[in-house]
Amino acid sequence: MNKTEEGAAAEARALRFLAARGLRLVERNYRVARGPSARGGEIDLVLRDRDGTLVFCEVRERADRRHGGAAASVTPAKQRRLVYAAQHYLLRFATPPACRFDVVAIEGETIEWLPAAFDA
Repeated sequence: MNKTEEGAAAEARALRFLAARGLRLVERNYRVARGPSARGGEIDLVLRDRDGTLVFCEVRERADRRHGGAAASVTPAKQRRLVYAAQHYLLRFATPPACRFDVVAIEGETIEWLPAAFDA
């Protein structure tokens, strides 16, 4: 598998995991172009939690925990790009819903879900 196929497989695995916990897919791979103050960004999964919260989810996969593991790879710079993309996504709402940023970290056979992993 190439990188794109590996990423899609990890996202599909994360989506199955989250759906089993009651989250519902709204959109996959939401992309926003480069802006004047930030690089463009992509949100892997946009979901709705059972309470109506809009969830922007970053999926990271690593073979193991070397170099900090999957969750540690969501750097402050990556977080800024995710926030930028989420702000763009939220422009479609007259009144934006409650939202949060989750991370799903996949390392080998282990899936770790980090709800509200960081703030905007």
